[in-house]
Amino acid sequence: MSTFQAPKGTYDLTPPRSATFLAVREAIAAPLRDSGYGYIETPGFENVELFARGVGESTDIVTKEMYTLTTKGGDQLALRPEGTASVLRAALEANLHKAGNLPVKLWYSGSYYRYERPQAGRYRHFSQVGAEAIGTEDPVLDAELIILADQAYRSLGLRQFRILLNSLGDKECRPVYREALQTFLRDLDLDEETRRRIEINPLRVLDDKRADVQKQLTDAPKLRDYLCDACKAYHEEVRALLTAAGVGYEDDEKLVRGLDYYTRTTFEFVHDGLGSQSAVGGGGRYDGLSEMIGGPELPSVGWALGVDRTVLALEAEGIELDLPYTTSVYAVPLGEEARRVLFGVVTGLRRAGIAADFAFGGRGLKGAMKSANRSGARYTLVAGERDLVEGVVQLKDMESGEQSAVPLTGVAAELAKRLG
Repeated sequence: MSTFQAPKGTYDLTPPRSATFLAVREAIAAPLRDSGYGYIETPGFENVELFARGVGESTDIVTKEMYTLTTKGGDQLALRPEGTASVLRAALEANLHKAGNLPVKLWYSGSYYRYERPQAGRYRHFSQVGAEAIGTEDPVLDAELIILADQAYRSLGLRQFRILLNSLGDKECRPVYREALQTFLRDLDLDEETRRRIEINPLRVLDDKRADVQKQLTDAPKLRDYLCDACKAYHEEVRALLTAAGVGYEDDEKLVRGLDYYTRTTFEFVHDGLGSQSAVGGGGRYDGLSEMIGGPELPSVGWALGVDRTVLALEAEGIELDLPYTTSVYAVPLGEEARRVLFGVVTGLRRAGIAADFAFGGRGLKGAMKSANRSGARYTLVAGERDLVEGVVQLKDMESGEQSAVPLTGVAAELAKRLG
């Protein structure tokens, strides 16, 4: 056994479980690709200031959870704790917003890093698939993204998830609410760190998960009572579009998410089978983020769905994905000449688009057939010296057990016909 182990709070993805993660990523990405979202990939680390400005200097992510480093040249970098700020930075740098086709619709998949206490469903290294629609203020976009996430989860068979929905207002009405909330919070019995948060971003206090804090928030001012007419109308349109699409949701007036850049629509996908770490994904509108990081005014909306959390949700519901076998044909040679010939057959099958594997290492028939069984292959090709003299291989159906001789020259055509 190696003396090295994966760092605390991280995990390795190894077969066969890794196939489930790949299938989840594909299921989340599929409806995005079908809806005009193009793939984007950004570096695993960025300038620290990008996240301090965009995510928010008062957030736990920036103050406690970012992995930061100083390069030999003195640059301050951070492993990316989330995807939106990086994607928006990349879109601005590439001038995608100037191509004349707004919104810029992008999707991404990758690893993210936060230094937090490891527990079930919460890791220091985690995987997400995300989507961003940049440059357009339209409630239809907000609804589209929520619907696409709902579609992705349902395509995986998930049913026991809920969508929480709220509006955080905008730069016109939120300051009035902020002042009212600060006045209320200052009279509560809170620790010094939380009191500092009141002055920087009081909405973050509403997101505090501690029971003693939540108990004191029962009579806190409600944001819905402070929304301006424009924000009310916008939120009602989002709600109406979701209802018309048959997508259920729950209004949650305390939902603020953990990032400072959200405005208006905010939402979260939760699964009650995951215990305290019930959020499997979420997002919202971030109309001011572009300006925060030095760009022009570009109202935008997006989400990120946790691949790790989604896999846990599947396990909680007892859902086993119908994953295709990685191998359709397994070749078992008996003798040196058969090794050379069958390896050539396997190479030809692969070039023809048929997934094929080979019994490496010169194992005997019994051991090689065990490997064939473990591979999940539907068919096995077996050939010895006598078969080669006759110009045939033995084709065995691993489900029925039936075996027949097939001409070497016709193996690919026969397997293509049988595999459809």
